[in-house]
Amino acid sequence: MPENTPVPLAVGSHDLPVSPALADFMTRGWAASPPPDAASVPAGRLTTRSNDCDHRFRPHSAYACLTGLAGEDQCDHVLVLEPSGTTGHEPVLYVRPRSPRDGAAFYRDRRHGEFWVGRRPDLAEAERLTGIRCLPLDRLPALLSGPRPPTRLLRGVDPALDHAVHGAAHRGVADHGAAHRDAELAAVLGELRLVKDPWEIAQLQLAVDHTTAGFEDVVRALPRALRHPRGERWIEGVFGLRARAEGNGTGYETIAASGAHACVLHWTRNDGALDPGSLLLLDAGVETDTLYTADITRTLPLSGRFSPVQRQVYELVLAAQDAGIAALRPGASFRDFHRAAMRVVAEGLADWGVLKVSADEALDADSGRHRRYTLCGSGHMLGLDVHDCATARRETYLDGVLDVGHVLTVEPGLYLQPDDETLPPELRGIGVRVEDDLVITEDGARLLSSALPRAASAVEEWMGALLES
Repeated sequence: MPENTPVPLAVGSHDLPVSPALADFMTRGWAASPPPDAASVPAGRLTTRSNDCDHRFRPHSAYACLTGLAGEDQCDHVLVLEPSGTTGHEPVLYVRPRSPRDGAAFYRDRRHGEFWVGRRPDLAEAERLTGIRCLPLDRLPALLSGPRPPTRLLRGVDPALDHAVHGAAHRGVADHGAAHRDAELAAVLGELRLVKDPWEIAQLQLAVDHTTAGFEDVVRALPRALRHPRGERWIEGVFGLRARAEGNGTGYETIAASGAHACVLHWTRNDGALDPGSLLLLDAGVETDTLYTADITRTLPLSGRFSPVQRQVYELVLAAQDAGIAALRPGASFRDFHRAAMRVVAEGLADWGVLKVSADEALDADSGRHRRYTLCGSGHMLGLDVHDCATARRETYLDGVLDVGHVLTVEPGLYLQPDDETLPPELRGIGVRVEDDLVITEDGARLLSSALPRAASAVEEWMGALLES
């Protein structure tokens, strides 16, 4: 075929003929297709704890998810997804190179010099670890200051990067759609983690197994903790030892709440003494070296045996949890398990005479009177963050449906405040939560934390055996 000869187009018998005028018109007047946006996902920066001391660094979960890098040496690093072709992207990881011995940085840079904080991978090693092309971190500012497509940014993680990408003086051009595009990126990064693959589920099971061992450590330590003036701190320290020895540490601040402290939903001061006649609400989770965390709560009688009124409250909460777990299945609304748990709680409070209205009236959306005694939701997604996937859109998470591979907690509770005069005196100051971690399966849900007992009598037996060992 001679050069520049038009290639004949395949047409079907039903295609309409195209006139020369239409052919000419169809090839003109189209807007240029915009290139795909770039995207930047930072690991985050060190934050000062006090004076010249920093908090321990943990990379942002979205960065860890996309790169597989979870170490303390990742501070300041940034993953950039550069447009490639018409729809694709090439990942490029900007990392801090090693501090060579022929310069001063290795011994003078307190934050990053290897004399101070240890060796980190060089660029070639980082590429082998991740399969991602790696460039020196000091090349990133020039990239961001030059001509480039619009860049979506995971905001609020690295203030310097926020300014470089969206600073008021950036290129002298205001980008009024940037906030919306960045919010879309954050939502997608959350939604990417909703369904866990088998490797992730195994990591979560490992976190749960270490957490189980930590709870056993706590029970064995109770005699000594009961003698200490800040026994809650003793409990926190015992669990923290297990978390740090087996993984990266705790996945969140441990709640070791005894007595009325258990009625404070996020009690992390942990500065109280332990009363043998009261309960201990322990909410704790080990975070693995890959940054997946467990999130488990048990409410334990410090004497080893529940009193009748403690058992009454505990068994209502456990019945609510059982109802919530029974509601877990693929295709169920995410909110169904909370509704099932709250139905049991409201009916129990009505039966006790605490609610002066029926359970149905309390559960009505215009009432919610039962929430005075329980208040918070009954569970959340779990993974790299203890409250995982929090940036996902409501329609894919809170107002969405459960799917195989979702991992979540079920954790109803009753928090009967010590100063609540709507309660009979014997109930005041009792706080109970029972929390377990579950993965949605084809036919329901599997309890990852089944090694820890849940029933009151089983808890007593378990504690007795550990205290005798």
